[in-house]
Amino acid sequence: MSGGIGRQLNKGRNETEEEAADRKWGELIQEVRVAQTGVQILFGFLLTVVFQPGYEELGSTDRRIYLVTVVLGALTTGALIAPVALHRIVSGRRVKPQAVQWAARVTFTGLVLLLGTMTSALLLVLRVATHDGFVPYLVAGVLSWYILCWFVLPLWTRYRYTSK
Repeated sequence: MSGGIGRQLNKGRNETEEEAADRKWGELIQEVRVAQTGVQILFGFLLTVVFQPGYEELGSTDRRIYLVTVVLGALTTGALIAPVALHRIVSGRRVKPQAVQWAARVTFTGLVLLLGTMTSALLLVLRVATHDGFVPYLVAGVLSWYILCWFVLPLWTRYRYTSK
């Protein structure tokens, strides 16, 4: 039992490349569904801000932050919808293992863009809501939390529990 359960049971699966691709594709789509829903809601909300009466009262810095946030939201939405388009276009072409690799890459890119979108949206909201000097520190704290949860913990787990 030394090395932990993860190491002891990590002997691989007895599956073909196609079976592995099918499994990985199903897992990836489940992950994308979770992120995609939140991103689409956030992006939809962001698109409405410019039409609100208070938008005209925003200063130039807050308008720039808003524009960056909208562009990041659009890029994030595109990246997290890309696996669906990729699958639909290559379906039946016997390239699923390669499609899964590309879909995983674009999904990871979407997560990085989501990090930027969420951070800039939080910065904008807190700047407008409080106008206080502690906002950058609060945003930096939340950004650190996202990085810890989304990247550091998974990378540590990958390093700690996978065989070399």
